[in-house]
Amino acid sequence: MTPVGKFLRKSSLDELPQLWSILVGDMSIIGPRPALFNQDDLVALRTQKGVQVLSPGLTSWAQIHGRDELPIPVKVEFDEYYLKHRSFLLDLRIIFKTVVKVVTSEGVKH
Repeated sequence: MTPVGKFLRKSSLDELPQLWSILVGDMSIIGPRPALFNQDDLVALRTQKGVQVLSPGLTSWAQIHGRDELPIPVKVEFDEYYLKHRSFLLDLRIIFKTVVKVVTSEGVKH
């Protein structure tokens, strides 16, 4: 990874292009993180739990509980929790904790 790429990843600035997806309605601010092209197991578990009804988000309940460190089944449990308990206050909590995680670079593997 280049020094610039490392900085972009550590600071989460590599997520900025997703703001366009939020503006055009393809994503929401909060929702399950989009699956990578090769994460068929994640997609299958989310479908099994009904999580696929949520729009993908820039940040999520799972994101603030471990980011890249969580195993896929645990991510899906957090996604399911969000599906069942979503509210304005939970969204505010997720946004606040996301800011803290980004500022401290907590949970970034790359």
